Amino acid sequence: MSITIKTPEEIERMRIAGRLASEVLDYITPFIKPGITTAEIDRLGAECMAKQGTRSATIGYQPPGYPPYPGHLCTSPNHVVCHGIPNDKPLKKGDILNVDVTVITEDGWYGDNSRMFMIGEGTIAGKRLSKLTFEAMWLGIQQVKPGATLGDIGHAIQTYAEKHNLSVVREYCGHGIGQKFHEEPQVLHYGKPGTGVVLEEGMVFTIEPMLNLGKREVKELGQDGWTIITKDRSLSAQWELMLAVTKTGYDILTWSDGSPTPPDFIQSIRT
Repeated sequence: MSITIKTPEEIERMRIAGRLASEVLDYITPFIKPGITTAEIDRLGAECMAKQGTRSATIGYQPPGYPPYPGHLCTSPNHVVCHGIPNDKPLKKGDILNVDVTVITEDGWYGDNSRMFMIGEGTIAGKRLSKLTFEAMWLGIQQVKPGATLGDIGHAIQTYAEKHNLSVVREYCGHGIGQKFHEEPQVLHYGKPGTGVVLEEGMVFTIEPMLNLGKREVKELGQDGWTIITKDRSLSAQWELMLAVTKTGYDILTWSDGSPTPPDFIQSIRT
């Protein structure tokens, strides 16, 4: 396993990519209301990228064994865990939605992040799941510093999720990122303290837990080759940020003026 350590100059380029990815989410936020379709959200995301001078990392993306992904964004409502393909079905009041945005800048750096949205006021269950998943992500982030391990991150997320009777999806994980979409290491959202890769200054990766209201098992929906749902059709939520490991902790790179405020137990987006 080869992990690319980024220089300070490269991290600053990734900060630009991360801010632009976050600004796409800022741009689409006012439009996400009952009646909008995920296809329209995708169009708005593409419109924002065109204005920025970035391009989508997902459209046409084709790992081995997969068909080309057809959307500029991933839009995953309700029991869709991840990789939901934008479509023409209107969202309705009470739905929850994850929108995952990855941009590529003109000089080839990737910025990757996702947020949850409540359609209308939202249900008690949907709001609770989204809030707890957000907090679990930040508890994982809080573990990041040189000398800590990936197992420390996964353990913090898993412990918090299971304490609140949520389950952690295990088939999908965070990942290293830079001038490639997916690099080493794989960042699992479950694990044991003190195990796995030891973190070093200059590593850049995503933390993006997917938590289910029901059981953790997932399956592919239909034959599109991408859409993953909970096997028991329970609600699923995901949040994602991209960060760098600093000398003393972490530095959130996907940050913009519209980024959601961290939980009260987080004092800063950089440590």
